[in-house]
Amino acid sequence: MTEQNPDKDVEDWATGEEPATGPQLSYLRTLAREAGEEVPENLTKAQASQMIDRLQGRSPRTAGRKDGDGEGSEEGRAP
Repeated sequence: MTEQNPDKDVEDWATGEEPATGPQLSYLRTLAREAGEEVPENLTKAQASQMIDRLQGRSPRTAGRKDGDGEGSEEGRAP
């Protein structure tokens, strides 16, 4: 049996253009506050995920961790 990578590129998400979820926005606001950034209004799921990925690399709480390791890693992802 061949395993497939469950992570899809956000451009390939069927729901990527839907509004960001509550958990995404909550986690994103925490990361943005730590980074001294603002969270734009009306983000899509895909945009929120991309911003989360970017800010996780700058956050002292998540820097250096792999996806799936650490607090909130699932909150930033949408199918």
